[in-house]
Amino acid sequence: MSISSDLNNPREIPEEDPFQESTESARPPWPPESCIPGLFEAVAAQYPQRTAVTAEDGSLTYRQLHEKSDRLAGELLDSGVKSGTVVGLYTHRGTDLLTGLLGILKAGAAYLPLDPGYPAQRVRWALSDAQCAVVVASADLRAALGGLNVRTVATDRERPPGGPRPDLPQVRATDPAYVIHTSGSTGEPKGVQIEHHSVVRLFTATRPWFGFTEHDVWTLFHSAAFDFSVWEIWGALLYGGRLVVVPAQTARSPAAFHRLLRDEGVTVLSQTPGAFRRLAAADAGAAPLSALRTVVLGGESLDPAGLRPWLERYGDEGPRVVNMYGITEATVHASYRPILRADLDRRGPSPIGVPLPGLTFHLRDATGRAVPDGTPGELHIEGPSLARGYLGRPALTAERFAEGPPRTYRTGDRVVRLADGEYGYLGRVDDQIKLRGYRIEPGEIETLLTRHPAVDAAVVRPHNYGEDDVRLVAYVTCATDHRDGPAALVAELRELAADALPPHMRPSACVVLAALPLTANGKVDRATLPAPGPIPTDGPGGTADDGPAGPEGSTAARIFGIWRAVLDVEHVTPDADFFDLGGTSLSLLRMFERVNAEFGTDLDVTVLIDGATVGSLSSHVDAVRKPEGDV
Repeated sequence: MSISSDLNNPREIPEEDPFQESTESARPPWPPESCIPGLFEAVAAQYPQRTAVTAEDGSLTYRQLHEKSDRLAGELLDSGVKSGTVVGLYTHRGTDLLTGLLGILKAGAAYLPLDPGYPAQRVRWALSDAQCAVVVASADLRAALGGLNVRTVATDRERPPGGPRPDLPQVRATDPAYVIHTSGSTGEPKGVQIEHHSVVRLFTATRPWFGFTEHDVWTLFHSAAFDFSVWEIWGALLYGGRLVVVPAQTARSPAAFHRLLRDEGVTVLSQTPGAFRRLAAADAGAAPLSALRTVVLGGESLDPAGLRPWLERYGDEGPRVVNMYGITEATVHASYRPILRADLDRRGPSPIGVPLPGLTFHLRDATGRAVPDGTPGELHIEGPSLARGYLGRPALTAERFAEGPPRTYRTGDRVVRLADGEYGYLGRVDDQIKLRGYRIEPGEIETLLTRHPAVDAAVVRPHNYGEDDVRLVAYVTCATDHRDGPAALVAELRELAADALPPHMRPSACVVLAALPLTANGKVDRATLPAPGPIPTDGPGGTADDGPAGPEGSTAARIFGIWRAVLDVEHVTPDADFFDLGGTSLSLLRMFERVNAEFGTDLDVTVLIDGATVGSLSSHVDAVRKPEGDV
């Protein structure tokens, strides 16, 4: 069958289903003027009956997803959406998320993904910053938008099929496709605008390396508000593959996630190195993932030695493990580096390989001059995949994007060109932190903390509590003494952070100092800030004056002891939340390993999906373990 040559002007999907078993090598290259809706339409025309999306709430074929997103696009146009505008997308992880994305793009607008797990205050700020007049939202989330001057369109409302197809606008390759906010050093996040052609180029450039086809099964593991999701979503849907939306509770449990990968026959997996190490630990004692053929790592620095258990089990060909350096402003991924067994004993910078075709890396010193090979420098990226700029921030755009020629983006990342011509990542040249795949500007958190009337100054830095256990710690000084003392101040700062910041940006500990240490030139000497010590428990989880977790020798008391050791805290109460005490996903796994070993159980972390407290865990342990002496 013939596919429409006008990839920017979608048409009706034919009723017949050829179900062609084409291969990626047989497909012609995508024209440079292609856009996301046009490419999706071509795939949907070729494979209308293939499953496009599998999620907790059901599944959609390509025809169903195409038709549902058409109807949503028509409703958006009736709601006043214009080409080039930004439309908020505030919905849960499921088929509606994909309908919303495509519907917004087909209406000619750019989508602004809003994570339902973010505080309402941050969601409302992002909508205001992007000047969104329309929001596609789930019914139960729309209440959080009350008082905003926005029109909401339900993504979870049934729209009867049939009737004439909406008259959709022609989408151009240079139109913005999405806006994703990244942490801002000035105290506010900044919206990065990415155009359609940049997303298309990402897959055109990587096609020879990966050979993605309609037979691939991808996972959507990451939040749509994290740009790794762009690679996961469109990598599946632009090739005719199947996208498996990972439920939030499954994503928190490496064992449950491993089962999903095996049961769904996933072939392409994207992970941050930290998350993948936890998955590899779960894999060690489970049936192998025989369908998996490609693992893409990104979002944070990689130490190849951490992949030893995985590579010793699977080798370095099946599946291939690829490390890809990336940055939101360069459209997700900017480099490519397969990881081999020979890299396990490698020492030095994180290997990020070579730039994607069409991109050029320049390494420069603080004065902007090129540095020789072997000398670290700040990475400047040149190429057509760069973002349009920061939404509504012309001065910041001019500061970071040099119009050239050539046009380049100053990343702030410290990189070195190695003797073999590849590149190695060394870290940041500024104070920015990369934690669990997220870029975090300490300045944004510090600005928030200084809004408290008692706080005079604030500094946020990462602190290493152990292997793969890095947390944010805030240090504050007071302009005036808090009326109820430092403990009350810390509790109020925690509430302030919880109301305004997403979970990955909330400090796990807060230290009140008389003064911040300074260097000779008057700057904060971050290297000499004191270690935070045990994580305080004041706040939502209770205070240090609360009673013990339970009678000595009881299940609760034994779990209480394990929590104190894993979290390095002195006081834990039955209703104290594990994460409020400073816990992380990795420390949660370590805690569960110790609890299961202590009681001879085989509990999974998903039992705490409704509350990670000593009291809740104790009840689960008591419900499944055998009495002492039973065989």
